[in-house]
Amino acid sequence: MTDFKAEDNTGTIPVQERHQISIPNLTEFMAANVSGFEGPLTVEEFAGGQSNPTYLVSTPTQRYVLRRKPPGELLKSAHAVDREYKVLTALANADVPTAKTFALCTDESVIGTWFYVMEYLEGRVIWDSTDGPYTQQQRFEFWDAANAAVAKLHQVDYREVGLSDFGKESDYIARQLARWGGQYDYTRTVDNPYMDNLLDYLPANIPESEGCAIVHGDLQIANMMMHSTRNEVIGLLDWELSTLGCPIADFAYLCRPYRDALRGVDLKALGIPSESEFVEAYCRRTGRSGIDHWDYYLAFNMFKMAAILQGIAKRVLDGTAASQHAEAAGAGAFNMAKLAWAQIDKSVNLDDLDA
Repeated sequence: MTDFKAEDNTGTIPVQERHQISIPNLTEFMAANVSGFEGPLTVEEFAGGQSNPTYLVSTPTQRYVLRRKPPGELLKSAHAVDREYKVLTALANADVPTAKTFALCTDESVIGTWFYVMEYLEGRVIWDSTDGPYTQQQRFEFWDAANAAVAKLHQVDYREVGLSDFGKESDYIARQLARWGGQYDYTRTVDNPYMDNLLDYLPANIPESEGCAIVHGDLQIANMMMHSTRNEVIGLLDWELSTLGCPIADFAYLCRPYRDALRGVDLKALGIPSESEFVEAYCRRTGRSGIDHWDYYLAFNMFKMAAILQGIAKRVLDGTAASQHAEAAGAGAFNMAKLAWAQIDKSVNLDDLDA
């Protein structure tokens, strides 16, 4: 599937040249805006591949996390750190595991782009919960903890916490299909009949609304901070795609590995709950009797992923990277679209896809 290595995303590195920030300016800002701050400070960059550069800010007595927009020309709605700050701040008093926020800066003269400062959570990121040096019980607890954290998020009354203006309350899937379908058309490089099928089918068969909730938009166990010693989520991370929307579509993204990376895998041997057990646990925690049109929601999320992969393929082709990288990304987009369509058309043969 990929050449992912957890160690490439672990810990901190010296701040990359393109992500350098003014230490004096940051010190002055934090002294004026972060209660209890006392310098001097040092800054390192987290090694993970976040689209918003993320830093560890350390003082003799405290550690903080800083997330910023990347430097350079950006799409208007991309890298919205102000939205991340808003949702995290709103969830501070809700029963959802999140980091505490301290300050938002929209003055680009401070470090060059907008940024915010939040609490540093002492814990673990489980980059690969499907393998790694874990016992069956640990893997089960990782997955169950993720399930519980997402259920808590989707039960928050967004109006009560001040997020009624955080997004449109209706037509989430239709809007997402229009957005990602448009991006796919813009970045299309080869014919993909499975994507064409999805572009026709998905907008015409959107399930009846499953309600509205705060949705994270990129739910995966690797975007969660586990407690240092207990297998419980202490923080949901990377809120860049959060908005108001369909909670079932959001939850289905977390479940996508069951039909992708975990397809054909002996889950019991790994200790990972089965798909049906995982869905039942979410329904129990959110008071649902079940989920209708489940295959649709999975296909919808795979469609989004295929569009993202196709965008990567196009950017690689337009850039200077080796052609085989573009071919790999393009193949990934094609295969993900085929996998997505297979959730709708059960006759599709997936024997030629990597499990």
